Amino acid sequence: MKILVLNSGSSSLKYQLFEMPNEQPICSGLVDRIGLEQSTITHKNFKSGKEEKFLIEAPIPNHESGLLQVTELLKDPEKGSISDNSEIEAIGHRVVHGGEQFASTTLITEEVKAKIKELFALAPLHNPPNYLGITVAERVFPKAKQVAVFDTAFHQTMPPLAYRFALPKSMYTELGIRAYGFHGTSHQYVSKKAISYLNNPKAKIITIHLGNGCSMTAIDSGKSIDTSMGLGPMAGLIMGTRAGDIDPSIIFHLINERGYTAQEVNDILNKKSGLLGLSGFSDMRDVKNAIKEGNQDAALAYELYAYRIQKYLGAYIAVLKGLDAIVFTAGIGENDPDMREAVCRGMEFFGINLDPVLNSQKSQSIREVNFKDSQVKIFVIPTNEELEIGKQAYELVRK
Repeated sequence: MKILVLNSGSSSLKYQLFEMPNEQPICSGLVDRIGLEQSTITHKNFKSGKEEKFLIEAPIPNHESGLLQVTELLKDPEKGSISDNSEIEAIGHRVVHGGEQFASTTLITEEVKAKIKELFALAPLHNPPNYLGITVAERVFPKAKQVAVFDTAFHQTMPPLAYRFALPKSMYTELGIRAYGFHGTSHQYVSKKAISYLNNPKAKIITIHLGNGCSMTAIDSGKSIDTSMGLGPMAGLIMGTRAGDIDPSIIFHLINERGYTAQEVNDILNKKSGLLGLSGFSDMRDVKNAIKEGNQDAALAYELYAYRIQKYLGAYIAVLKGLDAIVFTAGIGENDPDMREAVCRGMEFFGINLDPVLNSQKSQSIREVNFKDSQVKIFVIPTNEELEIGKQAYELVRK
């Protein structure tokens, strides 16, 4: 069975085509820097044990344009892997926010789409492109079963101590206001890898997902018990354009004293803050280039980014009451050794001892970057949300 997986991020679109159940990737790709200058599509084919790589530079103003270009690539005589759309039997979609309505993978119906749309306000950077991916895929692949895998599902194991806010009870019982958590598919995938590597099903692990969106999760015995994002994917760590944790009084000050509308404040916190607000750049690669040129705003942004991660590390060690491993994953977590060093710097008190030599090396598989005598293992584990989504989609549609 051929299953296509679509993973629409806030500024990117990852895709993989799998032959299931053997989990064999047929092709994969990344549509990067959507809506920014120098947008690209990196497309890879896997044929006869060999990898063919193609780089396409093209303006990609939005997610719909990106997805339509991907479907053309899949059928391209030279670069593609299928001759007809009907070869794809199912499409697994990453959907960021499932609220309390969706605690597991589900077949997409009109009712499911309506509920995903209702949650736009809680994940304004993600659920709209997720929804758009579904609607475009339904048009392009009308015979395929569409499956939603929700980022929030993995965090449904959190206890009330972690997901409840100190607000009137009715706001939870009647309005569903609570912490849901996100990047669950990624946190679940890399924590499984770490548990297997450690050969310890009861391991206490902190997973650190650093991409355009960023989050951390405290995992005990394979279950999420706390996570940095909340009602929507804006709380917690500093991100590409999202502010992360702020004093809520800032919002009321801007509205009541400075004349901003609620929508303007929402746009600022979601789209104009984070690395972009601090430095003028939303992409960490651009931030680091600016630092090399002596940009002090970029240097401060980089330091603040690492500082916030350190604060959550301390908090989650307390929540877990111990720690066996930390995991760096996603674009920045996997590819920026300087950020890993900045996060681990001064954390020896907690048994976290980074080996700078191992940290500087590159690998496409799980690796340790700690000194041998480090009490806590420090892993770099490439995330593969697409494979996890493909596996869950296959398990659902094959029944």
